[in-house]
Amino acid sequence: MAAALQVLGLLLGLVSWCLQSSCSSSRTWRVRSQADTVASSQWLFEGLWESCAASALGSVQCSRFRTLLGLPVHVQFCRALMILSLLVGMVSIVLCVLGMRCTKLGRTTELLKGRMTLAAGSLFILSGLSTLVAVSWYAGTVIQEFNDPFRAGVRFELGAALYQGWAASCLSLLGGSLLCCSYRANQVHARQHFLLYRNVSYKFSTSGPGLRIYRAPGSGSGSGPSTEYV
Repeated sequence: MAAALQVLGLLLGLVSWCLQSSCSSSRTWRVRSQADTVASSQWLFEGLWESCAASALGSVQCSRFRTLLGLPVHVQFCRALMILSLLVGMVSIVLCVLGMRCTKLGRTTELLKGRMTLAAGSLFILSGLSTLVAVSWYAGTVIQEFNDPFRAGVRFELGAALYQGWAASCLSLLGGSLLCCSYRANQVHARQHFLLYRNVSYKFSTSGPGLRIYRAPGSGSGSGPSTEYV
């Protein structure tokens, strides 16, 4: 059960990291609203790193943001949060691979591997929360500017990259939760295994020089057969 949760959590984490990477580099965090115009031959869309304009003829022209301090505050923070989520997600993937039960790494104990899995799950959750805060903050700013009656100029709506970010954050949170649950399931299994063998008492008898036969008591209340080990 724990191994299945680890594999599923790792797969969800990998998918979420790919979506986070695509969302960070996407140019469609916000797109020009078509509500104010009947027909338009030009489309405007922006991301965290550049703004683009596309015409009806198919040409696309993009210009990178040349300054960092001149950008709005929410764009700067969204950049930092997305970079943080990618770095934390990469570390969590490495820890998850090293901490899986099917991975053999030297003389690493099961206790250490379990703690690595727990750390990977916690980092996945942190990565998902960073992405969720970034896309939600950006979306809130776009909605606020769109509904501002005193704002002049071009109005923008939510772009496809924001939905990508929300999907990535959900998958990352789910994958991290599964990895944390796998650690809990592994601990319960280890405790049951320990209690089972602690309650078994062995008796031994000598049947020859240097030979001992260990007998475990039979199951049940009667004088059932006992198991012998040499």
